[in-house]
Amino acid sequence: MKIPTNRQIVLAARPDGNAKVTDFNVVSHPRPIPGDGEVLFRNTLISLDPYQRNLMGNASSELPLIDIGQPMPGPTIAVVAESMHPDFAAGAHVVTWSGWQEYGLLNGAGLRKIDPAAAPMSAALSVLGHTGLTAWVGLNKFLDPLPGGTFVVTAAAGSVGSVVAQLAKLRGQRVVGIAGGAEKVRYLKEELGLADAVDYKAPDFAAQLARALPNGIGTLFENVGGHIFEALMPYFNMRAQIVICGAIAQYGFPGAPEGPDRLPELLKAFLYRFVVIRGFALPDHFDSMPDFLAEVAPLVAAGKIKYGEHFVDGFENIPAAFLQLFDGGNKGKLIARIAAP
Repeated sequence: MKIPTNRQIVLAARPDGNAKVTDFNVVSHPRPIPGDGEVLFRNTLISLDPYQRNLMGNASSELPLIDIGQPMPGPTIAVVAESMHPDFAAGAHVVTWSGWQEYGLLNGAGLRKIDPAAAPMSAALSVLGHTGLTAWVGLNKFLDPLPGGTFVVTAAAGSVGSVVAQLAKLRGQRVVGIAGGAEKVRYLKEELGLADAVDYKAPDFAAQLARALPNGIGTLFENVGGHIFEALMPYFNMRAQIVICGAIAQYGFPGAPEGPDRLPELLKAFLYRFVVIRGFALPDHFDSMPDFLAEVAPLVAAGKIKYGEHFVDGFENIPAAFLQLFDGGNKGKLIARIAAP
């Protein structure tokens, strides 16, 4: 009798700079068997996220590295295949943190039930999942924008940036989004209704910034870092508030970038403009999920917060799809569909 298998995508090599498809391998192991109190689940949707590059090593991050041969961890949507746990029946849909593999086995801890009738199940990986929670936490716990101020979001067309931009708009901010490409700028202005949007890939990026920020920046939600952050520094107002959610432009390059040293300029902004910069890590705030869902789920249901999802089909296509996160090839939250629900 053929033994059921569990395919995994594991780390094959630590990348030097940007990740490559060859940094991953697809391997097969016997499918786990649940014991007393355990739940065997079959993943159907797998989240692909920029922070996963940090887990691979040789990156700008304090996160613990995964070992060579270990599957990439991360959020998934799954259906319970077999259960020896009283709280999880076979056929139930759950959110897990089991990563890039077809099956997972847990004792119930770390599993969260979802109702497939309440919203598309993929939303639990995007606007109603960890990316939406990231946006909500950054805005609610680390920023206190002045009413009517200019609120800038980098990577504003992304899964985190688009949510925080809309939340800030609903709270009376003049929101300016920064994204790469004319189509993403159009999406931000016409579909999300932001006050303005700027294309960082355009040759007149600097001129676009000047037009969009006549009154400077009161609040910045930073997802990118690199030259975009440097371009924004002259616009920081007195007592500007900045939260650093991510720095995707620097994830693969832990050393100092080439070019002029802008650190003295940043230090002067701290000193003379009283700029405040905060950073945070989402795992410290998973207990905020109920409060987040209580506010954001009704907004999504009412169409007051829009969201985009970019699906890639096929388990074996995950490594190549993952690389799209770092060249702007995805439009919205990147999710791999590996099985029918």
